[in-house]
Amino acid sequence: MLLAAVLALDSADKATLGAVAGELKPDFGIGNAELGLLAASTSIVSALATVPMGVLTDRVRRVRLLAISVCVWGAAMVWTALAQSYDSLLFSRLALGAGLAAAGPLVASLVGDLFAPRERGRIYGYILSGELVGSGIGFLVAGNIAGLVSWRGSFALLALAGLGLAWVLWRRLPEPERASQGPLDMPARKGLAQRVIRREHIGPVDHLVLDEDPARMPLGRALRYVVRVRTNVVLIIATASGYFFFSGLRTFGVVFARGHFSLGQSVASTLFTLVGAGALVGVLLGGRLADSWLRRGRVDARIVVAIIGFVIAAVVLLPALLTRSLVLALPLYFVGAAAFSMPNPPLDAARLDVMPPGLWGRAEGLRTVIRTGAEAGAPLLFALVAGTMGGSGRQHHANGLMYAFLVALVPLALNGVILLRARRTYPADVATAAASTERIKELGESAEMPRAETPAFGSHAWNPQ
Repeated sequence: MLLAAVLALDSADKATLGAVAGELKPDFGIGNAELGLLAASTSIVSALATVPMGVLTDRVRRVRLLAISVCVWGAAMVWTALAQSYDSLLFSRLALGAGLAAAGPLVASLVGDLFAPRERGRIYGYILSGELVGSGIGFLVAGNIAGLVSWRGSFALLALAGLGLAWVLWRRLPEPERASQGPLDMPARKGLAQRVIRREHIGPVDHLVLDEDPARMPLGRALRYVVRVRTNVVLIIATASGYFFFSGLRTFGVVFARGHFSLGQSVASTLFTLVGAGALVGVLLGGRLADSWLRRGRVDARIVVAIIGFVIAAVVLLPALLTRSLVLALPLYFVGAAAFSMPNPPLDAARLDVMPPGLWGRAEGLRTVIRTGAEAGAPLLFALVAGTMGGSGRQHHANGLMYAFLVALVPLALNGVILLRARRTYPADVATAAASTERIKELGESAEMPRAETPAFGSHAWNPQ
């Protein structure tokens, strides 16, 4: 719950900025461009700082770093609430981005060591639901407070919540032992997935088995290793594509619904709430389903669930975007939202499976940079496609957005195709991460053993027989 609360605060802030935009404009005499800069600056600073924070994640006490980061976030919220000029408001958003940078790597690393591998999908479902709940809080609660009191009250409430969460994290969240759980049911020869891998005669990728402590690897070499794990690269691409679509939907969903179905603001917002409810169902279902199949011996369960989710999303959202019948569209949007959010928990868990624990922070840092870039670029590309293919007028603008969403469905469908490759490479990469973890433990226990005498780890040496 505490880790979900961290993501909820991040989402609540993003939603609050949009909810109080109408009050910020006259107070500071700004337009859409300046408002967009406030949102973009937070994402840019967060993306730039994520990889260095990933390095710290792999080397320092994570709970303390997370508590300090959330405290910085809360202080930035106080600064935002008290800002008297646009420049001060902008600098507060920059500080906020620095505070947010550690969230992704730290949450991933802590999940890996706090929870058993066979339940990580379900846990990630709960944690990612915090993003959706936080968005709802930002739109509904913070928006109402802005209407009743002022926009400053909305950010003050978020600041209070952030500082309170930082205190609880510092006092209540335990610091787990590193590599206490491992990539997937460690020790490797006792885990469920490893038994299935051995039954299928799959061994680790020889040249990727580490013979050094990854926590001490220089950043450049660590990142090169991360991108050499083929499954990890495919998972990053698939995740970024999913967030690209969601970012476009979050930005233009209500505008599209109003023009496409000729709805009022309140009805269109209610429709968007239904989409959020579907997404919440999807993240809770996806992790549980993948974990259930994994326990039954299906080693590629997490990849298969993601493939199913992306394919269903593309198939269901296609008629949902084309139809002008609101009665038909409502269930299609609900199912489509559940389907395109369903892959996130199993894919997040799978990335931990294929990476040695000492690299979890930097691997997640790199993934967060790419995901943030996809999220930041989506509104611009959606607007470009809509403007090119739409035209002038409310209905023409809605048609342009429809074409933009249809184009964005193509990467979702292609995710199902590229994940077929990950389904083939995933077992070997899991075995490699497991072998690397065992190898690192052996080196730690025999630190003075001559290098030439260390046994080679490869598909022939790693023999459970």
